[in-house]
Amino acid sequence: MQILKSSDYKLYSKFIENLAKKLTKFYYSKLNKPFKVSNKLRSGYDPVTTADKAFERFIRNEIKKKFPNHQIIGEEFGHKKTKSDYSWVIDPIDGTRSFVIGNPTWSNLISLNYQGNPVIGLANFPILKKFYFNTSFNSAHVSENGKKKRIFVNQKATYSNMKLSAAFHGSLSLNKQKKIPQILKRMQFPCSDALSYSHFAEGKLDVVIQCGNKIWDIHALIPIIEAAKGVVSTWKNDDAKKAGNIICSANNSLHKKMLKILKPVSS
Repeated sequence: MQILKSSDYKLYSKFIENLAKKLTKFYYSKLNKPFKVSNKLRSGYDPVTTADKAFERFIRNEIKKKFPNHQIIGEEFGHKKTKSDYSWVIDPIDGTRSFVIGNPTWSNLISLNYQGNPVIGLANFPILKKFYFNTSFNSAHVSENGKKKRIFVNQKATYSNMKLSAAFHGSLSLNKQKKIPQILKRMQFPCSDALSYSHFAEGKLDVVIQCGNKIWDIHALIPIIEAAKGVVSTWKNDDAKKAGNIICSANNSLHKKMLKILKPVSS
């Protein structure tokens, strides 16, 4: 469903495309060096680095320069409230654990929401030198090594031949996991935060299941997934913009099948 005018999609998608390139340059010029790590939690582990905060400051500044009246919601610096219908949702580093240990799969996630609905998304992977974004409600792209191509999910996927990636992030107990043996048996492909959702939109995976996504973990991916013709929801089949436990599937038939399998652990 088209929410913005075509001219608005063009304006905002051009902005995020340019922002992706700026973010990668910013990383290599300013942040590709030793950093400090701290733990947000007293019990458990939720790391944040000086790079997370530097990225978010940079992104907020870029948005403020171009769209000063828009709201901004960031993982590290909270909510800048205005009366605008537009809000930007930022995860400066999605996959901070990967960032800390040197895995290249971390990303910058940025969503533009209109009246609370994600309409434009960016998943930028500086080390991989690629980024995913949508230019309208039905057109998603990947840009790699300066070359841009349109992407689609694998709509021909079936339950018998699907490529499944799943991660429970410590949110699903072992006892609950035992209630979904069909999924445990089919988890043949690694799950790497936003990169798995991006690979799904590109047709490389057919189902991705994750636990405990916050709005900044998933909002940027929703418009990309939907523009690539994928289906995305919570495990309870609620709107994915609510975040939480998320599943995306390559077509409606497969999505219904997977939701049924997840039912014992979705309540």
